[in-house]
Amino acid sequence: MPVFEREVRVSAPLDDVWEFHATADGLVALTPDWMHLRVEESRGPDGEPDPAELTAGSVVVSSIRPFGVGPRQRWVSEIVAREEREDGAMFRDVMREGPFPEWEHTHQFRAAGDLATVVHDRVVYELPGGRLGEVAGPLGFVGMEPMFRFRHRKTRELLEA
Repeated sequence: MPVFEREVRVSAPLDDVWEFHATADGLVALTPDWMHLRVEESRGPDGEPDPAELTAGSVVVSSIRPFGVGPRQRWVSEIVAREEREDGAMFRDVMREGPFPEWEHTHQFRAAGDLATVVHDRVVYELPGGRLGEVAGPLGFVGMEPMFRFRHRKTRELLEA
């Protein structure tokens, strides 16, 4: 399967960057307006609605309507792993329902001194369309690069002092 990776250095402490990314509010803040994202529901691993943090076993049900065209597309993500260390942290979400046959997004955060953090995104994916999507898979970066460039720019804008 194709893999997309991108990283950015943020002039903000690891704890601040990690805390921002650990909630559904962070997801909303990092999604471009043209995606028309709506978080329909988030629940913790025990079913608790709107948990303060998205931990392993948490589920986020959202919908998107890119460019406001066509029907809303449902996207159900589950946090399948989450780790925190003194010098870094990570979480991984897997799309359980949505537009891609396969989607696994690993978010890694690494301290770069006391006042900076490296954010690394790694997405393993399969495009829709069966064999045609498989052949076109390596071209997925055409759509992902602008999306992640926006996310990283927005992270810096919101978290850098």
